Amino acid sequence: MVGWFRGRLRAVDVVATALCAALYATLGYLAWLGIVCPAVGVVRFWPVVVVPAVFATLFGPLVGGLGAAIGIFVSDMLIHGDALLSLTAGVPANFICFFIVGYLGRRQFNPLKGALSVVLALTAPLAAAIALYALGSLSADVTIVFSVACYACMACYAVAVKLASGWEGYHVGSVLGLLAGSTWIGLTVWAYSQFFMLPAVVGGGFKLPIWAAAVWAVWTFSTEMPFQLALGPPILEACFRALPHMAPSWWRGGE
Repeated sequence: MVGWFRGRLRAVDVVATALCAALYATLGYLAWLGIVCPAVGVVRFWPVVVVPAVFATLFGPLVGGLGAAIGIFVSDMLIHGDALLSLTAGVPANFICFFIVGYLGRRQFNPLKGALSVVLALTAPLAAAIALYALGSLSADVTIVFSVACYACMACYAVAVKLASGWEGYHVGSVLGLLAGSTWIGLTVWAYSQFFMLPAVVGGGFKLPIWAAAVWAVWTFSTEMPFQLALGPPILEACFRALPHMAPSWWRGGE
């Protein structure tokens, strides 16, 4: 079955991984320049996140994870040039995120089970933020922003499932994958800043406080999730219509 983890890569998977990496790196760099999507100050829209999500769902978790990891490393070298930071934060975060998307993206989820998975997954970071606030490590405004982002994610998931029913596996995989990847980025960028100066193009800073991890995580998650949820299903629908042999059995009507 196309798209499931097989433990190895076939020739077509190697080609798909290279194409995924090339598209992700190129479009990511153009997005950073504000060419393929608008940029307002430091607010940059990031629809290119859908590229590895689609490849992961079509060809499997290894293709999506490796393609995203290679692609983000190439674009990081073009944008800030800090290889250690990229290998510490961006590369593993992207691999983890899109491996999860590829692993769950082709599965059928009971709508209630999917919603419960998302709620439980978001409850953990929300509880952690509240605990850090109680310990005095997070300010009230950061805690509020973090909480609002978690509830907004739940709302976005509900809307996405309503608009694209049948894609609950992809939606759950996207939320869980982005949550894991964003958390990794937030924590590792903060940890990196304890030993090294962050590049100016990613905000700079040295020995940042722990709340910076929450800010990075929320920023990454909230700016990528809407695009991945909204753009993934229609692109995959088009791919499956053009290449029906790549579609999962549930999409073909259980054949």
